[in-house]
Amino acid sequence: MLIAITPESPVADEGRKVEALLRAGWHRVHLRHPGASRVEMRALIESIGQRYHDRLVLHGHFDLTNDFNLGGLHLNRRCPVPSSLYHGPLSRSCHSVDEVLDASGMQYVTLSPIFDSISKSGYRSAFTQAELMRLDSAQIPVIALGGIDSEHIPLLKVYKFSGYAMLGSIPWNGTVDEVSAFADAMEKSID
Repeated sequence: MLIAITPESPVADEGRKVEALLRAGWHRVHLRHPGASRVEMRALIESIGQRYHDRLVLHGHFDLTNDFNLGGLHLNRRCPVPSSLYHGPLSRSCHSVDEVLDASGMQYVTLSPIFDSISKSGYRSAFTQAELMRLDSAQIPVIALGGIDSEHIPLLKVYKFSGYAMLGSIPWNGTVDEVSAFADAMEKSID
């Protein structure tokens, strides 16, 4: 599974960049933007073709699932629980192997930081090889996050990851064509 995570702040042509990733075959795009208003998140979703909405995952403003057919909600420290009325797919951020092993009811979880973060200065890799080997007993898919770039992808295959998520490696501040070329190259690297 190949997942993109939007940067903390919105970027120019973001909707078109999200579409480029999904058109290239990426499985999900997580719409993160912790400081965005509900109106801003609605506008971002509306700027993305409706045919891609079921592959978008929200990190906040969970009530927007009432207005759009989205691909799920991602639980994190800022938004740890969904509405009691929500019954769709869920994923969750984990920062320890124990959190992963205790997770249940999730479509998948992300585990970070696997490598030193690209997008967060000073956010260092937190896992030993022995800890990552414990993922063999995980009951749900685990997505590697943190410092993922093309050089690290072969290293992930040693462990029981079901895919990886990227944020800092994606050229979010580049052009739509640059994001599209990056998306195509990464999609081809999965095999």
